[in-house]
Formats: sequence, C-alpha cells, structure tokens
Amino acid sequence: MKKIGFGFMVLCAVVPLVLAVSATAAEKFPSKRITYKICFNPGGESDITARFQEAALKKALGVDVAITYQVGGGGALCWAELVKSNPDGYTIAGHNLPHTVLQPLEMGNAGYNTLDLKQIYFFESTPNVLLVRSDSPYKTLADFVEAAKKQPPGVFTVGGSGSSSANDLGTTMFNKAAGIQLTYIPFGGTGSAVPALLGGHVTALMSYSTMAVQHKERFRALAIASEERMGVLPDLPTFKEQGYDVVEGAYRGVAAPPGTPDEVVKILADAFEKVMKDPEVKKKMDANAFKTEFIGPEAAQALVKKKMVEYEQIMKELGRIKK
Repeated sequence: MKKIGFGFMVLCAVVPLVLAVSATAAEKFPSKRITYKICFNPGGESDITARFQEAALKKALGVDVAITYQVGGGGALCWAELVKSNPDGYTIAGHNLPHTVLQPLEMGNAGYNTLDLKQIYFFESTPNVLLVRSDSPYKTLADFVEAAKKQPPGVFTVGGSGSSSANDLGTTMFNKAAGIQLTYIPFGGTGSAVPALLGGHVTALMSYSTMAVQHKERFRALAIASEERMGVLPDLPTFKEQGYDVVEGAYRGVAAPPGTPDEVVKILADAFEKVMKDPEVKKKMDANAFKTEFIGPEAAQALVKKKMVEYEQIMKELGRIKK
C-alpha cells in the first residue's frame, strides 16, 4: 500500500474547511445593512433607478439598504474607492458602461482597472439623446447642425454627465459624423447637467432618453442615438434616420469589490433580478424610458470584456487614444 504524503492529508483536511466557511458566509449573508453607493449626483439615471429599486430591494434581501452618494471624476472616485472596500458584499456601487471602460483607457490612472470591478448585474440601459431648451431656435437636428457650422469651432457647447462617459463619447461621435466641433462640458451627473441647460449655460445636452421624458415640457429632443425609435418616444427620430451614424448610450448595473465571494454575488444578483421583474418597478422603468436588462454576473463580465475591445477600437478611430 502506498504511503499518503502529509501535505496531501493536510490539503484534504483544509479544502472542505474552506468550502464550509465560504458556504457558511453565504448562508448568513446578508445579516446587516448594505451600502449601495451612487457615483453621480442625485437626480440622474443611476439615482432614479436606485430609488425605484429601493423598497423592493430591501424586501428581497431582508435587510436595510442605504443609498449613498460619492461624486467626483465622472464616477471614477467612487469606483476607485469601491475596489478598495471590504469584499464582503456589504458595499456595492452603481456601475456604468462605457464609463468604467473609457476612464482607465483615457486617464491612464483612473484609480481602478475595468476588470477590478466584480460584476453583479446590469439591469438597464438608456440611449443618448440630444436636447435643447423648448424655447431654442433649433427645431430639428438639421437646424442645429447648420447653426453649428456657421459658428467658430467650439462656440456651441454641449453638457453631459461626466468625462469618458457615454455622453462624452456620443458628442465626439456626433462631431465626426456631422463635421462640426462642439465643445463638451462634463458635469457631475445628469442631475447637475440639467440645470445648466435650463439656465442657458450650455447650448445643448447630450443626455439620455430618461431626460427626454422627464423634461419634455422644458426640453426639445432632436435625436436619439439608438438603432430604432423607442416606444415611449415614438416621434423622436434617431440620428441614423437623419443621416448621422451615431449609436451610443449607457448600461447601468451594480458591482462589488474584487474578491467578493461568488456565493455572495449570486445572492445579490438574484435579489436584483427579482426586483427588476417586480411589476411596479418595471412599470416605472418603462414610463421613464429605461430599457430593462436582465444580465447576471457571468453575462455581465462577458459584456464588459466585449465592450473593452469595441471601445478601444472606437477611441482609436476617433483619435481619443493612440493607435
């Protein structure tokens, strides 16, 4: 009979113990309040979605969920802090694509790397929308482009949520497609960009479909950056319909610190899926021009990796990063 090595015996003893500890941790999770960080100002899409989710999420998890805000760097400050947080599932943060791909690409040191973020769930998406004030002289996208071409480059300003974001990238794509030069002005989130347009501090906003619905009395939407028109905005033509190949927007979800146990991530993901299938939550999402998504941890990770390849190529083509 062959002798069994001491190391092998120790391994056989330790592995079941580790698995048991991991399983026990998952069984006990959650047992206290969870902090759900929003990386942008109150009033933007991330905040609106979290508020829609709040009551149903507390019910699904069986514990209190505290929604907090950490604003700065177009979300980068929040995500940089998230990756340094305790990986126990009790600190999660709203997660936005393309922001978390573009920021490390453009900034060099964003304080985090894209794949540092442990994917939990992507639950909604919104296409970009170009907005002007309702009293603006620009009635159509053609009016806007014609006027922009008559102005010195950079005079027309377009506000949006954050740098290296869907709004930022969408503005660059529109500049190239239309042969114009708009100056992009980043704000701490949609919530702070909206007052800038209302106050006449920018010519237009590159915002999201949600703002076209919520501010339909105060803003005029000129184009939506989706492949097809949205059902909730049936009269709003796409950029493509009007001759400009601009398709861009944001995915939103939640992420955890690196090293968060898969068992804990699954519990959180299952809770968010339950919340997004709640009829009342779905009704609110639809009414506010959010496209509900159901993208769990593995599919979310695959989507992020796919977008990393796509966005690197797009940024090179637009001259925003070196080829």
